[in-house]
Amino acid sequence: MPESSRFGHLPWLLLSVLILVVDRVTKDIFEGTLSMYQRIEVIPGYFDWTLAYNTGAAFSFLADAAGWQRWFFAAIAIVVSVVLVVWLKRLKRHETLLAVALAMVLGGALGNLYDRVVLGHVVDFILVHWQSRWFFPAFNLADTFITIGAILLALDMFKSDKSAKEAAQ
Repeated sequence: MPESSRFGHLPWLLLSVLILVVDRVTKDIFEGTLSMYQRIEVIPGYFDWTLAYNTGAAFSFLADAAGWQRWFFAAIAIVVSVVLVVWLKRLKRHETLLAVALAMVLGGALGNLYDRVVLGHVVDFILVHWQSRWFFPAFNLADTFITIGAILLALDMFKSDKSAKEAAQ
């Protein structure tokens, strides 16, 4: 077995580490710069920087729970992270898009896991809205990379499905 295949696509873990570091640095910058819910207009009517803490999951799901959700979501993130690392190791040489997608999801999951375990909440600072009437829940770079990774996973799935159909014909 060649040396590179022994480790699968584990070198992509460096992308996960880079995402974790960039996520953490940006969160520290916004925590050090803004007070809670302060907004700095970036694109008038559409995009602001802000500072918000989320003790729940996506869209503040279970944020008002009694505190058990912190460890529940941390446990889920740990299990998912282990699964993603094992999956990365088992990928075949040609599955690079899938490796990038998994590394992005892993990096984002680890960024939010750090917040949850160390801070007790996830730091959010990106606020997208429509003329201050409709607001998308605040989010962070970890969430962004999780979302991009999920989109890439879907694209890879469709690409793989198309390749399998073409091979069957």
